[in-house]
Amino acid sequence: MPDFDALLLARIQFAFTVSFHFIFPAFSIGLASYLAVLEGLWLKTGEQRYLDLFKYWLKIFAIAFAMGVVSGIVMSYQFGTNWAVFSDKAGPVIGPLMAYEVLTAFFLEAGFLGVMLFGMEKVGRKLHFAATLMVALGTFVSAFWILSVNSWMQTPTGYEIGANGQFLPGESWLAIIFNPSFPFRLVHTVIAAYLTTAFVVGGVGAWHLLRDRTSEHARTMFSMAMWMAALVAPVQIFAGDMHGLNTLEHQPAKVMAMEGHYTSHPDGAPLILFGIPDSEEGRVKYAVEIPKASSLILKHDPDAPLAGLDTIPEEDRPPVGVVFWSFRIMVGLGFAMLGIGLWSLLARFRGKLYEWRWLHRAAVAMGPAGFVAVIAGWVTTEVGRQPFTVYGLLRTADSASPLDAPAVAGSLIAFVLVYSAVFSVGVWYILRLMSKPAHTGEYGVKRGDKGPIRTAGITPGPTQDPSDQSRRDLSGGKTEPEDAP
Repeated sequence: MPDFDALLLARIQFAFTVSFHFIFPAFSIGLASYLAVLEGLWLKTGEQRYLDLFKYWLKIFAIAFAMGVVSGIVMSYQFGTNWAVFSDKAGPVIGPLMAYEVLTAFFLEAGFLGVMLFGMEKVGRKLHFAATLMVALGTFVSAFWILSVNSWMQTPTGYEIGANGQFLPGESWLAIIFNPSFPFRLVHTVIAAYLTTAFVVGGVGAWHLLRDRTSEHARTMFSMAMWMAALVAPVQIFAGDMHGLNTLEHQPAKVMAMEGHYTSHPDGAPLILFGIPDSEEGRVKYAVEIPKASSLILKHDPDAPLAGLDTIPEEDRPPVGVVFWSFRIMVGLGFAMLGIGLWSLLARFRGKLYEWRWLHRAAVAMGPAGFVAVIAGWVTTEVGRQPFTVYGLLRTADSASPLDAPAVAGSLIAFVLVYSAVFSVGVWYILRLMSKPAHTGEYGVKRGDKGPIRTAGITPGPTQDPSDQSRRDLSGGKTEPEDAP
């Protein structure tokens, strides 16, 4: 039974809030790009279905973006409340990076978000599309800075130690920003966000196909999502493999925990597929393994030696059980996504993409898989870094604020209650919006209009008398929508 002291409670609180928070950026990063693609396709082709889907997903994006901002602001306060020592020690390095995220990404997103959400009837098409692109760019830039901060904590470079023990910037900020693990983590995380969105869109499209397989909007959503799954899932697996090799170089103890290697293997290490890690006995019980496959994957040589946790001091080892299983959940879901993508290619090749009901059911079931995979990935990353906050330099036990356990427990309970109440309603509303079909013909926008994107024939304008419209219709007079040339 774990001892719930202030340190453990502070870790649980941060893990809860950051896991809850990251669900929404992982969705909004991919969804912002998807909205840009939809609007671009509408501008290029003039097909109403793309505009309908843009409007459909725009409402969902707005809610997800708002919940991500709120949960992120609350999370950041913990640096001052629960992790004051860490903020003091690492603040000169990570503080400016997080400020850059606010000054560049957040202001970019917030500045153009209003135009994107409410400006379709007030600005020209090109300007509105530019605003959508800027929001999509802002989500990527935000991920850039936040992942740079996290990567520096994993593989710290470019710093100096001050007289009071603080981490200070060295001669070049580039060495801090582009630390050794950052490029791999950025690519892996952003692709994960795109796949997460793709499977949400695919799941929604499949849900509506099960109800009406002739729906043009459902077909479009499902087809676009399955192309993404089929083409990007293999890229993600390759990116994950490269990220793993980088982690082996800079954080070998994390990889040892991921692989379940308690002991060294001088003649080639097995790949343990499943088992029950037992840190007290120093082995994985009931292991199902492939001989020498781990050495083949990590060293590209089946006979290459691999060191185990027996080479790491016990006080520097991460919790093996959590890392071992979270890694397998992430990898297993990644291959399941690849399987859905290949299945959809087979269905597409046979002309049955919109006919195979079991494919649609599987896509619905895999709708939330991306969220589970990204959370499992972050658990692997963060728990695998333990017992350090700044890897190899600053221990987690030395980073926490001098608080009593009841104080941290009280704030943790408050977070759980408030998050459960407020965000459950938000998620429920998003699911409710997803359950409704995207209706066609709602916006009445005609191709070729170069002016503002107006809504035609829905409600009369403030100076228009509805009876005038009726009289013109009854008298046989010609009536035209507002956007007609």
